[in-house]
Amino acid sequence: MNRRGALLLLASAAGAWAQSSAPQSAPEVVTHQAPAAFSSRVNLVSVPVVVRDKDGKAVGNLRQEDFAVSDKGRAQEITKFTVETAGATAAARVSDEADSSGAPALPQRFVAFLFDDIHAQPGDLAQGRQAVERQLTQTLDAGTRIGVFTTSANTTQDFTGDAQKVRAALDAIHPWEQGLDKQRDCPYISYYLADLLINQDQSLSPGRSDQQVIQMISADPALNAVIQEAETCLRSTSLQEVLPQVRNAGQLALRFGMEETKVSLDVMRDLVRSMSLLPGSRTIVMVSPGFLLASEHRVDENDVFDKAIRANISINTMDVRGVAQLSGFEASDKSYTSSAAGQMMQYENAAVSLAQDLLGEVASNTGGRFFHNDNALGQGIKELAARPEYLYVLGFSPDNLKFDGSYHRLKVTLKNGAGLTIEARRGYWAPSHALDPAEEAKEEIEDAVFSREEILDIPLQLHTEFFKQSEAKAQLTVQSEADLSHLKFKKVDDRNKDTLTVVTGLFDENGRYLKGTQTTVDMQLRDQTLESVQNSGVMKIAKSNFDVPPGRYIVRVVVRDVEGRSMAAKNEGVVIP
Repeated sequence: MNRRGALLLLASAAGAWAQSSAPQSAPEVVTHQAPAAFSSRVNLVSVPVVVRDKDGKAVGNLRQEDFAVSDKGRAQEITKFTVETAGATAAARVSDEADSSGAPALPQRFVAFLFDDIHAQPGDLAQGRQAVERQLTQTLDAGTRIGVFTTSANTTQDFTGDAQKVRAALDAIHPWEQGLDKQRDCPYISYYLADLLINQDQSLSPGRSDQQVIQMISADPALNAVIQEAETCLRSTSLQEVLPQVRNAGQLALRFGMEETKVSLDVMRDLVRSMSLLPGSRTIVMVSPGFLLASEHRVDENDVFDKAIRANISINTMDVRGVAQLSGFEASDKSYTSSAAGQMMQYENAAVSLAQDLLGEVASNTGGRFFHNDNALGQGIKELAARPEYLYVLGFSPDNLKFDGSYHRLKVTLKNGAGLTIEARRGYWAPSHALDPAEEAKEEIEDAVFSREEILDIPLQLHTEFFKQSEAKAQLTVQSEADLSHLKFKKVDDRNKDTLTVVTGLFDENGRYLKGTQTTVDMQLRDQTLESVQNSGVMKIAKSNFDVPPGRYIVRVVVRDVEGRSMAAKNEGVVIP
């Protein structure tokens, strides 16, 4: 029987199911299609690793047996090992993938520059922007997309390969104009001091009377320093006049500080969540002086870490102040004039240190790098944004994993690492329950959909066509065909059973996931039908329609069968004029 005859036979078998539900006339092929839904979960733990020599250059000649991975101190067997290369090789591969029609190739790398316009001083923010712009041509290659974001959410440029759009977004970044002003406000109390006095020492707790506060001044150095500065600023030594204003300034500082930190963490979380649906490697470069976290913020901070680790997104951080100067000696600093000036500067320097600690914490907990105490911001951006020439990806299935949702700290070492340094993922969160076969299959499919790799276990062909319904609307049709002769059917009674899951994902030219469909093909073929299918070659297995505006798109189709657990994945670029 030829290919057309086999297709007709499959079609008539599917039609017979609609006419009868009796066991003897059970359908040979049943298909069901629904929107594709994805969520991020842990399956095989992937550990990206960069190894550098004493000169800081990435090393690319290591083998699987050179590495050792421990999970909570317990040695693990490395079952996956790949080496990814970058630079000209990656750019050439992207160029080769684009066909003669100009259809886009799937981007391989996404870099998000997150500027902390809430906490950075105007001069520092300007230097950070300039550093990114100077390195833009080296960062933005054919396989890379760049996005620009701010913690205030006032400036957003979604991922693009257009350098002019990136520069325009950088120029649009301005310092946060809300909140407190150290140069203007009188009295001025920092968020650090407000949290110290109200929440920790509770010297300015609303529950304390003015008389109680007055009695504590001599015994509380921080309170004493704040009162002295307020007296100088307000030109009054009357505590009855000064104390109410100090109380108000403290509450205002606490409220603004809490809100500014929460907004910053919310933006980080939302950026991580949106990037989790991008293919390839994904990196956030956070340009910030750091900021303070109260105990109430730790849940939000852990949520950011959790989502970034689960999605394999690293957050690299840069202390945009460079070599941080002591408070009170910067040109922009307000001069303290009271006898407590030295004490006030000590508190501000303690706040600077805690803010810097946060940047290190964010990087270390997401497998990123921390650039600090260095005025060479341009070089820092180059290091943080550049994809290493060689990136090792180690994978292991956790030994005796407990499904308790706990955090697992990882350690990667080299068996002969003299003179070499390692940058690697620091940990992951265990799932809260064991995966059943259906969940495992869903994870495998999801990983494949958002990968850039092509998989050829099952020969797969894609055919795309579009119909323009108007100047602003078109229907894109994706037809998938597979060679079913490669499948392993399971014999049950007089039928040969297998199930295909076909996910058709649609991405824009910048690699952002737009929508998708999932088609399930349940096959219970009689021997005659199976023989015809195996002899006829490639067969149609799924058809998906998408309503889209004109533009450049990337279609990715992933196929997985149940019985053989084999897969196929393929990309196709489409241009709708």
